[in-house]
Amino acid sequence: MEVQLTEEQEAQLSQIARRDGKSDAGQLLQDAAMRLLEEDSRFRAAVLEGKAYADRGEFIEEEEMDARFEAMLGS
Repeated sequence: MEVQLTEEQEAQLSQIARRDGKSDAGQLLQDAAMRLLEEDSRFRAAVLEGKAYADRGEFIEEEEMDARFEAMLGS
């Protein structure tokens, strides 16, 4: 797979790679791609789990969800 980047983008990635102790920008991008794939997998699993709860009728009302969000955000 090839990714086309501008010279400025390549320079920025190389700078980040050096700062983070990576061997090069390619390693930085490979690590970022792996994190993206892992996060996508977790997200999809969570959606399927939520759908399964809803299919069984196990969900909460909007008002309760709003209260939970407010509590989480410290509002």
